[in-house]
Amino acid sequence: MANRNTIIKKISYGWRIIATAIGFILFGLGGLLIISIFWFTCLRLFIWNPLLRNKVAKRSVCYSFKFFLWIIKILGIIDYQFIGQEKLSTLKSTLIVVNHPSLLDYVLLASVIPETSCIVKETLLKNFFIGGIIKTVGYIPNTKADKLLNLCKQKFQRNNPIIIFPEGTRSTPNKPLSFQRGAANIALRCQTDIQMIHINCNPPFLLKGQKWYQVAKSRAKFIVTVGNKIAISDFSHEHLTVGSRRLTQYLESCFNQHLSLNPINNK
Repeated sequence: MANRNTIIKKISYGWRIIATAIGFILFGLGGLLIISIFWFTCLRLFIWNPLLRNKVAKRSVCYSFKFFLWIIKILGIIDYQFIGQEKLSTLKSTLIVVNHPSLLDYVLLASVIPETSCIVKETLLKNFFIGGIIKTVGYIPNTKADKLLNLCKQKFQRNNPIIIFPEGTRSTPNKPLSFQRGAANIALRCQTDIQMIHINCNPPFLLKGQKWYQVAKSRAKFIVTVGNKIAISDFSHEHLTVGSRRLTQYLESCFNQHLSLNPINNK
């Protein structure tokens, strides 16, 4: 019986490596190339109204990510669950602050928040695969502070929520999270509330520096928890520098407390 279980586990592990390769091919060829080169080119040619084009592009990304997640779930690569998803339907002009354990974090969020924008690295605008998508969807490049704030204000004025990963990069399992002050500065300067979303991935999957074929011994399970909402008025009465530091510390504390209650299994 023990030998049989071992064989089954090895077969399951080998299949998930193959399935992960299939998932990357689907995401790269089926998703990025077809959507970016064909579909988004059509949007730019036939929808001249930039706001309407932006809305259609965001919906396209949302449905594409839904389909991609469904495929990789069926293939047995990952499983995922949303807790408190009903709260997302009421998010308007809100800064969504999220921890960043995996490469799939934004894919999960964009699949359930179709009108959202996201702050991305400016260098991604030059990326052959996703540069066109970022420009058409209207994501916000992490550029100079004044320009970044103006772009965020424009999005909030249109009632769009904005996603930001305040760690600036993917986190390391079982280590305390360290946030930059960018999220706090945007929230305070734009005077917008913050919605916390916690992502747990157990066991770790698609970490920073991890190769695609370095899959865990068991299927990764993502749990996306829509947490508390923070009223920015609670931090606005202080000097901007002090308020930014205190808000950043508060966010770090909330996210680290959540992670301490949901430890990562590295096996």
